[in-house]
Amino acid sequence: MNLSDSRVEPTIAVSDMAMAREFYEGKLGLSGGDDQPDGGHTYPCGGGTRIHIYPSPGNAGKSGATLAGWLVDDVETTVDELTANGVTFEQFGEPFNTDEKGIAKLGDIAIAWLKDPDGNTLGIANQ
Repeated sequence: MNLSDSRVEPTIAVSDMAMAREFYEGKLGLSGGDDQPDGGHTYPCGGGTRIHIYPSPGNAGKSGATLAGWLVDDVETTVDELTANGVTFEQFGEPFNTDEKGIAKLGDIAIAWLKDPDGNTLGIANQ
């Protein structure tokens, strides 16, 4: 067995599927996909990747770490579009020092973090 040859996708626990779908679809613009037997929904993303949200109220929002991240061509434009759609980006000091839009520059990497309604942290970074 070699997991490095297998596909991987983030799975994110949410407390309320209706509220989560409103955010992931209405604010982040995800669409399509399939309802799953666990009561969740899997959305297709770029490059054949997917993200799965599923109901697990006791586990939703428990991790302070980034659970999933999208790689985009232009972080600033994506942040501007999502902000206009009602998404709020996190502000951090050292060691990330985000700017007024919530974008941190780490060498050649630009990254911004947002939270879903349960407090799950998601990232947007340049490719």
